[in-house]
Amino acid sequence: MTVIVLTNCPVGLRGFLTRWMLEISVGVFIGNPSARLRDILWDEVRHYAGQGRALLAHTTNNEQGLTFRTHDHTWHPTDHEGATLIHRPTSSPPRSPAVASTAPPDNPQQPPTGWSKASKRRRFGKG
Repeated sequence: MTVIVLTNCPVGLRGFLTRWMLEISVGVFIGNPSARLRDILWDEVRHYAGQGRALLAHTTNNEQGLTFRTHDHTWHPTDHEGATLIHRPTSSPPRSPAVASTAPPDNPQQPPTGWSKASKRRRFGKG
């Protein structure tokens, strides 16, 4: 079994993959091509993906029963003592200004501005 997931790829690439696989959802292809054809399809996906990202997962004879490959993803498969794990980057995405303004204050004893006096008393136990 082989699964290919495309994100932000040209429509022509999706049409190309429908010759050998079924598109069960937008950009999600599933099929059972031979290993040789699977490698050829993956090379074509990598070549024609453009600005997009691609993921290939297929069954294989190992302890996990599957393996996968990525193209232009920030998460990468990494071998760890025979098991394939996903390595995620440690940096978090930047926060938008709207989220930053609603973040809890640095000093937990000082309530954020904009709260009513009653809610401040109720929350912080002041009278």
